[in-house]
Amino acid sequence: MRVLVPRLLAASLLVACGAHAATATPPPTPKHVVAETLAGQPVNDPYRWLENPDAAEVTQWIDAQNAYTEATIGAMPLGKALSARIRELAITSTTRSSPTLAGGTLFYFENTPPQPQPVLVAKAWPDGPTRTLVDLNQGEGNTAITEYWPSPSGRYLAYGTAEGGSELTTIHILDTANGKALGDVLPLAGGGTTPQALAWDADEKGVTYARFETPKAGQTLREFDAVLAHHTIGEPATKDRTVFGKGYSHVAEYILLEGSAGKSVALLANEGDGGPAEVYLREGKGAFARVLGHDADVRSAAWVGDRLFVVSFAGAPRGRIVAVGAGGKTTPVLEQGEGAIQRVTPLGDGFLVVRSAGPDWWADQYDAKAGFVRRVPLPATGVTIAGVAAESGQNKALIAYAGWTTPTHWAEYDGASGSLKTVFEVKPAADYSKLRVTRVDGVSKDGSKVPVTVIAMDGITPNGKRPTILYSYGGFGIPVTPTFIGANLAWLERGGVLAYANIRGGNEFGEAWHEQGQKLHKQTVFDDFYAAAQAVVAAKWTDSKHLGILGGSNGGLLMGAALTQHPEQYRAVVGAVGIYDVPRHETAFANGPYNVSEYGTVTDDAQAKATLAWSPLHNVKKGTAYPAVLLTTGANDPRVAPWQSRKFAAALQDATSSGQPVLLLTRMNAGHGIGAPFSQRVGNAALSMTFFATELGLGE
Repeated sequence: MRVLVPRLLAASLLVACGAHAATATPPPTPKHVVAETLAGQPVNDPYRWLENPDAAEVTQWIDAQNAYTEATIGAMPLGKALSARIRELAITSTTRSSPTLAGGTLFYFENTPPQPQPVLVAKAWPDGPTRTLVDLNQGEGNTAITEYWPSPSGRYLAYGTAEGGSELTTIHILDTANGKALGDVLPLAGGGTTPQALAWDADEKGVTYARFETPKAGQTLREFDAVLAHHTIGEPATKDRTVFGKGYSHVAEYILLEGSAGKSVALLANEGDGGPAEVYLREGKGAFARVLGHDADVRSAAWVGDRLFVVSFAGAPRGRIVAVGAGGKTTPVLEQGEGAIQRVTPLGDGFLVVRSAGPDWWADQYDAKAGFVRRVPLPATGVTIAGVAAESGQNKALIAYAGWTTPTHWAEYDGASGSLKTVFEVKPAADYSKLRVTRVDGVSKDGSKVPVTVIAMDGITPNGKRPTILYSYGGFGIPVTPTFIGANLAWLERGGVLAYANIRGGNEFGEAWHEQGQKLHKQTVFDDFYAAAQAVVAAKWTDSKHLGILGGSNGGLLMGAALTQHPEQYRAVVGAVGIYDVPRHETAFANGPYNVSEYGTVTDDAQAKATLAWSPLHNVKKGTAYPAVLLTTGANDPRVAPWQSRKFAAALQDATSSGQPVLLLTRMNAGHGIGAPFSQRVGNAALSMTFFATELGLGE
């Protein structure tokens, strides 16, 4: 599964800040060099021993690093005030997310801060009563709902759970009429390396779902070779039979899409992350038949009536829509147009298309013949469309959107009249009307323009030294979108500045924008980010003494490359759950092979040489004046190995000559951030903001 930090966590991390040297020296880290050769180049790994989490010396080292980090952060003067303000801002009114319509019932997550986890809710659409179906908020909230799938009529609901950030999913099924569990429990149902997937049978007597092979006695789980299995309701999971995927791919990933009330099912099958899907169709209880190959460059699809609309980027870098028949015959529906296609949703006898161009998002309505009807009257800029809930044949859709200064809104869109009516909105804990949003463009090494959104309070103008945090991601086709500032207001109201860069590797401008940051072109991502940093400085918002950078997961890799390639450009760096030893990610961790389609493989000499040229750990140089660094990781992370942060922290601590702290915090009951409880999200935010505030001189 792709390596990512959900935007909620990324936004939380942005609330964290830091400014002076460490209060003590970091714990020593012995070197035990493992010498290897990669693509003809010698590679020395003195910290290989830190990869073993069960070794007593590693456990002791983690404890010592945590103690050093906690002591250093604890001595930073703004910590208590920022922590209190972040928690205050995070306690908004009830929030909602992930809406889905099925059989006239609206399903969604609902959370009332400081409730640890969201609850799963059902509501007769549009004006019926609301019922809580699943609530896992007992104890500290370390069990999370990972995903849910209503049956076509809405009578039943399947949902997944995972523990302690591990993401390894167990699926449960309940009757929505009375909320009672049916007793069906499906373990090993994806999560971590391969995503969860599930589709209901038309008669609602069974489901098809993704799962790993059950390990034999004495063996550990292998998170590879996922298949699709069929489960009959009421039968034990041991009787489930494989219906697709045996021998398909060692790094198989699946997306299942129900159509025609479950009578047809589409399968998007991937070999790892970052690449195009093959498309299969199944009619009734028949077998899955391939209808499109990788050459169609399909990235997403949706059922519109009884036709499967796929978004193809073959020869169309911003995407075009084609309808696929059972025999694989494709019929053009909508040619490439303005903006990159992000999502297609049925509406009435036509459909909606969600598009983006950099940080701008919008939705266009089309009729049954793909004739343009109108643009949905959402705010023209500064918001992103987080989801659309709709059913084929119904003229009304629920559109979820939010933006930098706009908390989550749900609006009912009437495709017949074009009206848009707000039916739900989050009430924030403060006034965000005084935030000002501007844009600057960076110019990357190859001349490409990189949009950067800059946010500050009204009256905070460029003076060349504003404490500023620059965030980006740059991979897997994941866009950086306008996300409600929320608790990050704690940074802005003290005079700080936030900046968000739409660098390549994401798909904000389409698939070409993504591909220009993949594999042999990965250095382009780092060049774009450097250009974004230079643009913020050139616009006189800040300088290198007051500029901090933030990223998580693939964005953590970005942080590692940024600080090793241009250590003089930044004053402070926060990297969360990042990849820093990129060759070892592929060869020594389960999720690594799934990411080959994004990063390329080091078994290819050309790719290995290119990777070594930017892999953060391999470019740490002794005696370099590195900026202040805070690395965070979770001991149960299934997407990025915690030892990545351990090795990088040790190398930086040994190499830096700046006197600035290099800190590592390992959370022992956490993972990649997916499903993290409220207290953990707030804690991460406070940690990072305190660090940045001190290091960048917030309030000075």
